[in-house]
Amino acid sequence: MDFLNQTVTFKCFDGADMTTYVAAPKSEGRHPAIIIVHEAWGLNEQIKGVAEIFAQQGFVGIAPHLFSREKDLLTEQAIEKAMTRMWQIPPEKRNDPAAIQSLMESLSENERKIMNFFFTGRENAEKTMAQDLLCCINYAKNLEMVEGERLGITGFCLGGGLTYQLATEYPFCAAVPFYGANPKPLDAVAKIKCPVFGIYAGEDLRITSGVPALVESMIGHKKTFQMKIYQGTQHAFFNENRPSYNKDAAEDAWTMTLAFFNKYLKANK
Repeated sequence: MDFLNQTVTFKCFDGADMTTYVAAPKSEGRHPAIIIVHEAWGLNEQIKGVAEIFAQQGFVGIAPHLFSREKDLLTEQAIEKAMTRMWQIPPEKRNDPAAIQSLMESLSENERKIMNFFFTGRENAEKTMAQDLLCCINYAKNLEMVEGERLGITGFCLGGGLTYQLATEYPFCAAVPFYGANPKPLDAVAKIKCPVFGIYAGEDLRITSGVPALVESMIGHKKTFQMKIYQGTQHAFFNENRPSYNKDAAEDAWTMTLAFFNKYLKANK
């Protein structure tokens, strides 16, 4: 391997242990770091691979497992099984209380817990994850291998929304959210201190429907913001392990992401 890697833990705001994968360049000295926020599948091999690719490019990739408290319940396989049941409901009925109630009654106890985490309890779960990510920032800044003030953040899907949210709460050097929901509330855009590059899938209407309001807010608050929508692609097009993977779009998005982080995290070194 042309990078160093290890799995570590740090303490969250409530004392819980957060499992974290760290990949770093082999070269000595301190390096800029990028926090990588996973999708709804948790810290899996695909996300670890993203951290490793960043390490090969001279960054310390830090990927926390935000489901560490519920690691036995929220496994990738269990989440996918429960989500598949949700996707079997026609899109037009996914906000229908009767359809949701019927689904919940047909699930196992663990499947109901998973659905509650991602749907009815989503707001509280995201607040907890945002607090955990702030703790991850403190952990990253204190690593000997990290230049503490040269921190970036990127994330995918669930992690894309959290990337936007964290950019309103911490002065990163750069942020690259992939198909992430807008920060809540949208006026929190005013608190963003860093350049942001938003990456979107053209067929991901649930997310892209919020883009016009986000752009208006970014312009109104005079933020450094750029974005790219990959026409004809689906949500999660960057993940090579998902059916929605689009090789051309993923490779172009990676090239632009790396250029963005090189510009803002390695400038003037």
